[in-house]
Amino acid sequence: MTRPEDTVATAAERPMLEKWLDVQRDAIVEKITGLSEVDIRRRLVPSLTTVGGVVKHLRWVETGWIDQLLAARSGDNRRAHPRDWEFTVQPDDTGASLIAEYRAACARSREVAEGYSLDEEVSHKSMGTVSVRWVYVHLIEETARHAGQLDILREQLEVS
Repeated sequence: MTRPEDTVATAAERPMLEKWLDVQRDAIVEKITGLSEVDIRRRLVPSLTTVGGVVKHLRWVETGWIDQLLAARSGDNRRAHPRDWEFTVQPDDTGASLIAEYRAACARSREVAEGYSLDEEVSHKSMGTVSVRWVYVHLIEETARHAGQLDILREQLEVS
């Protein structure tokens, strides 16, 4: 069986980074898909971490690093809302709406990022300067880390 990431095993750098990020993004969607509205909100650890909260947070990660930092050239990827809000599934949030918002943010990220070379650098409030390459690698790392959290949460939900 060929895995999606195997299709870029010898690809150039950009298609490889793009594919690995999309593989991780797809893993996020896979982990929330099919869960009940109760389960996307269920807290299984002492922190605010829930399946829905992680997906909501990753939507803002995409927006902060791509829309705010690259497209708007803001130099600042922080959000105007409190950080805890990102991890809190609101009453009007649903599994379907969280998936749709995350997919839309990812699509917007793809659209914006394609206009930049990997070597292009942008200002960052706390880091000074980051390259578009660094942003890709950071998004892969953060998305993969949260996919791992979702693996564990999903496993806990399936045995409870």
